[in-house]
Amino acid sequence: MPSTTPAKTPATKKKTQVTPAPPARRGELLGTAADVFAAQGYNATTVRQIADAAGMLAGSLYYHFDSKESMLDEILSTFLTELWDGYDAVLAAGLGPRETIEALVTESFREIDRHRAAVAIYQREARHLTDQPRFHYLTESQVRFEQAWLGTLERGVAAGAFRADLDIRLTYRFVRDTVWVAASWYRPGGQHSPEEIARQYLSMVLDGIAVRTT
Repeated sequence: MPSTTPAKTPATKKKTQVTPAPPARRGELLGTAADVFAAQGYNATTVRQIADAAGMLAGSLYYHFDSKESMLDEILSTFLTELWDGYDAVLAAGLGPRETIEALVTESFREIDRHRAAVAIYQREARHLTDQPRFHYLTESQVRFEQAWLGTLERGVAAGAFRADLDIRLTYRFVRDTVWVAASWYRPGGQHSPEEIARQYLSMVLDGIAVRTT
């Protein structure tokens, strides 16, 4: 005769409860993670290393973020959201093509100032991350970025603001790489502000692509 005593069910393993940190503390932790990712590379970085840099136990970090991937996702998505807020405002302002280029370059340097580590991570990791469904938005952002710059350059050529013989795609790549590589050496609080650096870059770039008046 079968026993009437209820069978014991296996004990379920408790999952770590993720508790959102206050915004200021969360920002500090993400800033620390971004610095470590930028310095060592995402794959080479461990949660323990991030926790050590933040002055906390590795287990404690899991109370705020469920994974290393979640931290990277928030770092990159925050950077790109701010970048596109600025870019969209520029593109909607109805500026001429030269003024649009000037505003986009200036906005780019402001983002490098605010998110230098995130920019460095993006440059280093984006190509590999786009294969993961969670990071498909990186591909979408790349397409939008290219359309914004190429469209402005094409508009400038059509309007006679830029040289008719300008290779649009080559110019786009030159300006893009010249601006964003600054994340490898720029440090916030340095001798020059983002706006001052942008002015210097623009004087070199636009003198090469603006219509000659003589």
